[in-house]
Amino acid sequence: MAARLRRELGIEVEQIHGRYGEYTVLVDGDVVVDGGAKVILGLMPSAKGIVEKVRERLGKARSAER
Repeated sequence: MAARLRRELGIEVEQIHGRYGEYTVLVDGDVVVDGGAKVILGLMPSAKGIVEKVRERLGKARSAER
């Protein structure tokens, strides 16, 4: 996922290993995707959905800077 975010959005990505079953994506410290309990069951958020949520959050952050 980190490689896909780098490739598609051209952003720096930092990976931090969490606890077993944890899958959280943050942008500037804000949670954008929280896999929740479903991750323990092997149900991961879709890669396309994650990219879109990160893109949307980055767009909002850039709009606020102007």
